[in-house]
Amino acid sequence: MRVLFVVPPLTGHVNPTVAVGAELAARGHEVAWAGPAEVLTGLLPERSHVLPAGERTGDGYGRLHERWRDLRGVAALRFLWEEALVPLARAMLPGVLDAVREFRPDLVVADQQALAGPVAARRAGVPWVTSASTSAEFTRPFDGFPKVGAWVAEQIAGLLAECGAGRGWDPRFSDRLVLVFSTPELIGAGAEFPASCVFVGPALGARPAGATGFPWRRLDPGRRRVLVSLGTLNGAAGGRFYEAVLAAAEPLSDSVQLVLAAPPALVGPVPGHVLLQERVPQLSLLPHLDAVLCHGGHNTVCEALAHGLPLVVAPIRDDQPIVAEQVASAGAGVRVRFGRPRPQELRAALTNVLDSPAHRRAARRIQASFAAAGGAAAAADRLEKQIS
Repeated sequence: MRVLFVVPPLTGHVNPTVAVGAELAARGHEVAWAGPAEVLTGLLPERSHVLPAGERTGDGYGRLHERWRDLRGVAALRFLWEEALVPLARAMLPGVLDAVREFRPDLVVADQQALAGPVAARRAGVPWVTSASTSAEFTRPFDGFPKVGAWVAEQIAGLLAECGAGRGWDPRFSDRLVLVFSTPELIGAGAEFPASCVFVGPALGARPAGATGFPWRRLDPGRRRVLVSLGTLNGAAGGRFYEAVLAAAEPLSDSVQLVLAAPPALVGPVPGHVLLQERVPQLSLLPHLDAVLCHGGHNTVCEALAHGLPLVVAPIRDDQPIVAEQVASAGAGVRVRFGRPRPQELRAALTNVLDSPAHRRAARRIQASFAAAGGAAAAADRLEKQIS
């Protein structure tokens, strides 16, 4: 079969499709991606079939990310929909329609934030399914803020009307199949799942070689190793946080080594027990670690838990507080503040996840649920059944 992935220009949303696409290709299927080629070519393996959709001029997506990076709460949510997702759908729709005509897919797999995918698929009469790269949408995120939830629904309805796509359906959730790259063991109770949802756990696979020359020999086998990462979009906003993390870890330097993934120019000089790299080969590095301190990005959290690693989570915005709460409620880690971070709080959290057997047991319980869910292979199985 021919499968077209429609994705936004965001690493965490593209990564699961890379693994699923590789699994489908290994089974003899043809795969392609539609989205902003200027970004996707750096996130996909070499020789991937990329069909441009939603190219930007002027400041481009990098500038958009910079503006979004410093926002929090409702302001960040409004920016996400008004300045990012709805304009992205408008920009992508002509290219996605062209991609459907050119590639002639049997199935469209659309990320929840690539709203042009379902619109184009419905217009062309092609079956479509959802790639849910975060589970936050299933946790009733607007229960305490009904006006915010209604406003988001209005943005979606307005976009559909503008595109002539009709009303009464939600492009974030396919009635056929929603691939959720998590499991109930992490998501927890209280979530509401459409009947079409299937939990496949994280889809891990080979990634483009974005971080080369990692100094593997500097990993200290005599210390417990902790990765500190704020993800691909938040690193430049973490100055005070990195400073607090370094201060927190200093008294632990005899027994703990930090692997700090951050812009060196922002962090400055670091002591010898800290390994500072602007980029790290995260999937290759995780088997060598004892814990992860991160921002609560869904991909990073699930990748850490897939390796049985407990977490310290400092959420910044969007779905990250929800994911952080999932980790804490599952017992697999500790939630801390990102804003106004205190070294004492961070040190206590690091010591807690490194020393507490309970956190590691919980992380390994979730790890087992991920393995049982099947990952990329299970996702590919489900996609094959859509057109069998």
